[in-house]
Amino acid sequence: MQRNEQLYQFFINNASRLTDEWYKNLDKSDAQGVYSSKDPEIINTLKQQNNEFHYYLSKVFIEEKSSFFEKFQKWILEIASDEEHLSTPIHYIIREFIRTREQYFELIQEFAAEDSSAEERINKWNRLIVEIFDIIILKYTEEYHSYSRRQLIAQQEMINELSSPVILLSKNRALLPLVGDIDTARAASILENTIKQCAEKKVSQLFIDLSGVVIIDTMVAHQIFQLIHGLSLIGVHATLSGIRPEIATTAIQLGLSFDKIAIASTLSKAIVQDKEFFN
Repeated sequence: MQRNEQLYQFFINNASRLTDEWYKNLDKSDAQGVYSSKDPEIINTLKQQNNEFHYYLSKVFIEEKSSFFEKFQKWILEIASDEEHLSTPIHYIIREFIRTREQYFELIQEFAAEDSSAEERINKWNRLIVEIFDIIILKYTEEYHSYSRRQLIAQQEMINELSSPVILLSKNRALLPLVGDIDTARAASILENTIKQCAEKKVSQLFIDLSGVVIIDTMVAHQIFQLIHGLSLIGVHATLSGIRPEIATTAIQLGLSFDKIAIASTLSKAIVQDKEFFN
């Protein structure tokens, strides 16, 4: 254990040197993302993150693996959610992990040469480095993927929300223009966002224009009828306009009735009819 503690201290003493050599030998001509930045602030942050990596990882020589990974997880989460690293292709990040691992092999040889450590001990340290780096790369990749996926879902939800805006036409009258393809996921988002927006904006009359929608499937048609029903439950009267023949056919095949739904062939006619109704 004493030799492990000495090795740990050797790594700590050389942490800054490792970082300086790593960045100096970074192939910036073939780098992307955070590694190609010329911004001094980003470069300093990158070096600091690399330096912290050494302080965390060197503890593997003196701590139990479970305790080591519990503490090291903090660094992994921080880097995996870092904007600059998220904009960097994952294979470039893995390449730098591999380059750093080579630095560790070389530093172990340097340490061993100073005090002629037994070959068996050196091989044990090297195997430990291989094992730890493999686990770290796997854990980092998992966190990187998980964070990227959460971002993608959040962006998609925002897109869905922006693609179904409830636009106020007057104090309590609003328009929901639907454009493009509507799949089941988007239809569900439209239902949720529309009811929420109508309640927040105190809408009592909503015009739902479908003239920009070419095709919808049976599930989506059902969701639209569910939307109208949901709106009625919060006191919003809905008028459908711009229904294409394909959509009407789908609704009929579903057995959905238009009897209790206000319908107009175009949006302009729907607005005119509404004015006449309220007059």
